Amino acid sequence: MKRKPKKDEAPFSKFYKKKPIQDDYYEEEKSFKKENKPEKKHSDKIKKKSRFPKKKKKEIKKTHTAPIEENMRLNKYIAHSGICSRRKASEYIKNGEVTVNDKIELEMGYKVKKEDEVKFQGSVIQPTRNHVYILLNKPKNVITTLEDENNRKTVLDFVSDLTKERIYPIGRLDRNTTGLLLLTNDGNFAQKLSHPSFGVKKVYKAKLDKSLTPQDLEKIRNTLQLEDGPALVDAIEYGDNNKTIGIEIHIGRNRIVRRIFEHLGYKVVKLDRIRYSSLTKKNLPIGKCRFLTDKELIVLKHLT
Repeated sequence: MKRKPKKDEAPFSKFYKKKPIQDDYYEEEKSFKKENKPEKKHSDKIKKKSRFPKKKKKEIKKTHTAPIEENMRLNKYIAHSGICSRRKASEYIKNGEVTVNDKIELEMGYKVKKEDEVKFQGSVIQPTRNHVYILLNKPKNVITTLEDENNRKTVLDFVSDLTKERIYPIGRLDRNTTGLLLLTNDGNFAQKLSHPSFGVKKVYKAKLDKSLTPQDLEKIRNTLQLEDGPALVDAIEYGDNNKTIGIEIHIGRNRIVRRIFEHLGYKVVKLDRIRYSSLTKKNLPIGKCRFLTDKELIVLKHLT
């Protein structure tokens, strides 16, 4: 039976009413016992061992030593110098931005010798022996480039505190897309992960401006024909409602997810990459980054 409050007592007062002050006698007796309490010697203290000892956290490697490779192809040499991916390096060579011994070299398959001096845009470059692998949960309104002419935030602004090595993103996420992005200076690793032939799968969570009809869902599932070719989708399902869609792809064409829905008259209000191959956003808040663990790296390299 619940206690009824007295007439002059406010409801719920029992939850905040102060305890009555004790008599001086009891206060003196309490302090006397405290003062005359025998002190325990250090030897008397028994340390209880936990039945379940805490596991020591494994230290995550910040760098991984890369093997020295002689007679490396020029585009691979540039990629391993932490400038860009191998594909992008081929473009730089084609545009005459790379010199070997102060002469423009247009052949991307040129084998770089030990005594050669390679320059990119006038600066001497050399392959790094310290490979770095960082996972970032990219926020909105951040550019996936190394630098921006308009001084907007780039992904490098979020990883600069973790490493001094020159790293670059694998693939791209447009400015308004959030989610997982890998950055590295391992050109060979980047080339394999970004190339569609290796089938590295990415999962996105898309929020649309209106409900996706079952008919349009089937059209996407059965491969749409876009202006730059077929848009292969590995899986697509409804999320919490018909406006929220989960889509899995391995192709990496520019703005491919947004263009798939735009082709059918839908606008993507929000797009988030929630999985990259075997990597997820677990314990990685938006705007935060971390080094890959050895286990994660082994799994990714096994896939490629």
